[in-house]
Amino acid sequence: MTLLNPVSVIEKKRDGEALSDSEIRGFIEGITRGTIEDYQATAFLMATYFQGMTADETVSLTRAMLESGERVDLSSIPGTKVDKHSTGGVGDKVSLILAPLAAACGLVVPMMAGRGLGHSGGTLDKLEAIPGFKVRLSQAETLKVLKEVGCVIIGQTESIAPADKKLYSLRDVTGTVPCVPLICGSILSKKLAEGTDALVLDVKVGSGAFMKTLGEARNLSKNLIAVAKKMGLPARALITDMSQPLGYAAGNAIEVIECIEILKNEKPSGHPDLVSTDLRELTIQTCAQMLVLGRKCKSLTEARKLAITRLQDGSAWQKFRQMVAAQGGSVDWLDSASLQALSPVRLEWRSRRRGYIRSMDTEQLGKILVELGGGRKKASDSVDPGVGFWLHHKLGDRVAPKDTLATVFVAKGSEPSLLSELENRFLGAIEISATRNRTPPLIHGLVS
Repeated sequence: MTLLNPVSVIEKKRDGEALSDSEIRGFIEGITRGTIEDYQATAFLMATYFQGMTADETVSLTRAMLESGERVDLSSIPGTKVDKHSTGGVGDKVSLILAPLAAACGLVVPMMAGRGLGHSGGTLDKLEAIPGFKVRLSQAETLKVLKEVGCVIIGQTESIAPADKKLYSLRDVTGTVPCVPLICGSILSKKLAEGTDALVLDVKVGSGAFMKTLGEARNLSKNLIAVAKKMGLPARALITDMSQPLGYAAGNAIEVIECIEILKNEKPSGHPDLVSTDLRELTIQTCAQMLVLGRKCKSLTEARKLAITRLQDGSAWQKFRQMVAAQGGSVDWLDSASLQALSPVRLEWRSRRRGYIRSMDTEQLGKILVELGGGRKKASDSVDPGVGFWLHHKLGDRVAPKDTLATVFVAKGSEPSLLSELENRFLGAIEISATRNRTPPLIHGLVS
């Protein structure tokens, strides 16, 4: 394929014109080979962000990104392969519970996950809070874990959709994350490359999501499903709420601990009154969708019952331990993990008002977590797995002055002035009013 002049492609998209299949393929090929510079790729991303893409362009982009690397052949592994992908949010750690739960229900789950993107957390960053856990596996290692355990959670390898790997990191640091065609191309190219037979999507909506309105979330869901179908991948999308963090934990190690306690059917360590019912319920609902789409169950009622049973009887917890061990992680750490074992440097950020929690600027909460060291401002930044916060209240809860809104785990040597500024920002992100507002539903709808 002859590489077109990248400037002409950028200019054409900048001016709102539709790119041809050959132009998109040529540009993506240039990114893969390194003949197109980062600044040109960034210009292309920004032009696409503002001008969008047609359905045909989005399919071409997805296919070009898919074909930029290898496709995993899972035909040697018996069973239906079903994966899940979330568009991301604050405290969204569903995958850590869902992958072993779905495997315990009889599905094969080849989950390729990502790192933190913008203000949202990343599944790989969370898993790497477990000492020794390896997210980079060879194809042979991945197949071995899938055969032995039934689920695996890995990062994108150099050979899987390498063009997406490059664009993904650039989107994170150039403000071009919430762009429908770029999201579609990124998600679906990786999922098709990993060899999954079907896909359940979790499209977040609300203040902590990239899609802020229900209309935007529905539009993204419809685009994802349409492109998936054109690429031959059965898919459905749940539209779920992200107007507050999912569960109570935000931060890498602290979120892993929250998931462990749900998998073990235990109350939260140190906060026994704060049970993450929303996180547990969303995981069960998503698993049920996977079981129906993967034809393990005939109805959502049957699927939900199976998921609850496998969570309650400890099967999912054992699958998680097996997966962690198979990927080099410390099972001893899992067995002893608790909030008390996290950073000894803790703060309590307290309410200054009386009333009901009316709203949360959840994106701001995610940005505060990044400032604490739990996320990245630029692609090369490292992440501190021990920092984060445990919320003590949800939307609609009544609070009084001096009530703890969050226990905050901070890094040693953190600047007091920065922590004071972040506390003020945190309190500003929590709206407290005299009257209780109706809380949004956990699940807004399904697109299939």
